[in-house]
Amino acid sequence: MSLPPQPLSPLDGRYRGAVGELGEHLSEAGLNRARVQVEIEWLIAQTDRGFFGTSPLDAEQKASLRQIVADFGQADIDELATLEATTRHDVKAVEYYVRRRLAERGLAELTHFACTSEDINNLSYAITVRDAVREVWLPKLTTVIEALAALAREHRDASMLSRTHGQPATPTTMGKELAVFAHRLRRIELQIQATEYLGKFSGATGTFSAHVVAVPDVSWPEVSREFVESLGLTWNPLTTQIESHDWQAELYGRVSHANRVLHNLATDIWTYISIGYFRQIPAPGATGSSTMPHKVNPIRFENAEANLELSSAVLDSLAATLVTSRLQRDLTDSSAQRNIGVGFGHSLLALDNIQRGLGEIDLDRDVLLADLDANWEVLGEAIQTVIRAEVVAGRSSIADPYALLKELTRGKRVGGEELAAFVSGLDIGDDAKQRLLALTPAGYIGLAAELVDALG
Repeated sequence: MSLPPQPLSPLDGRYRGAVGELGEHLSEAGLNRARVQVEIEWLIAQTDRGFFGTSPLDAEQKASLRQIVADFGQADIDELATLEATTRHDVKAVEYYVRRRLAERGLAELTHFACTSEDINNLSYAITVRDAVREVWLPKLTTVIEALAALAREHRDASMLSRTHGQPATPTTMGKELAVFAHRLRRIELQIQATEYLGKFSGATGTFSAHVVAVPDVSWPEVSREFVESLGLTWNPLTTQIESHDWQAELYGRVSHANRVLHNLATDIWTYISIGYFRQIPAPGATGSSTMPHKVNPIRFENAEANLELSSAVLDSLAATLVTSRLQRDLTDSSAQRNIGVGFGHSLLALDNIQRGLGEIDLDRDVLLADLDANWEVLGEAIQTVIRAEVVAGRSSIADPYALLKELTRGKRVGGEELAAFVSGLDIGDDAKQRLLALTPAGYIGLAAELVDALG
């Protein structure tokens, strides 16, 4: 017995609840609605200019046409599918769909006037990607950044042992480490917010050839610019049949960059959980392991890792391939762009998991302090640095401070009492000696807490 039709992608099945908002924009239906919008707006723009003796549509007529876009739903999706089954061409099906709704023959002929399919497609993709990024993906990224910033402020003074190369190193605070991720992501967020969404509207090879033959006395580049900008896009004056997709490559590269920073965050949080710095808050009724009842697994961060990798794989591929088109155009971009939603979907799912995961952990400050107390040798950096300053100031004659501390601490565990005895015997000024004797691993955090304020 065969199964009834099932979604092939988990984004449309298991994870639809987390990513479904993207379908409003980055789906076949979302793309077709945008195509209808572009066709209708182009028709209105032509009548506004009185092409071929037409009169501008009145406010009611324009509102009626625009309502077609606002009311676009399942019946329209089905109608377009039926039309495309005959035309074997998705944009031609959209043209016929719009023409059916225009009673006046002359007005109907203005539908898709002087357009190549890519005039409609490139603007439609720019609209749908722009709206998906601004209305769905960026708000989720902002939510994660705000959650990170809040945790950074909460734990600004929570001293912890650093681990450079996985080994005990100069202490920091958990707040400062989380603030680093929030700061990195904010910078990328600003870059993505500043994205230019480009559009072209210049005919079969980007030359306005048909336009000039049909209406010679019009400044077609100016008409094109005004129309593209009326859609909230940036006009690209020099293209082939297709808009060159450079803006897409730039955007997907930046989103992929954000993915990789988020991946770094996920692996670091996972590691902090594994060494006990963060406790996971069990969800009522949840199961961590099918055989080990005690388990609370960091699945939110593991799920995020996998989906960030998938997202970047898709977006990196799009960024690499969309900028190449043979001569004046080929169709490789057509299939590729249908996967834009897949790239953003996996990223959005990861963001959702990270947001949830950050809300399901609790910092165990006792574990942080115990770890610090077991690694007094990390004060070797402070001691040798102070000695060097004392040598420069003429208050010490120690020949090689670094070598002295290296001999004492490298590859060894040195306790607080041992270090105190060592410092007491140093040939340095009394003020410097007292500063070092008062120092503990938990107190050796420099300006870590204050640096969190850089988040604003």
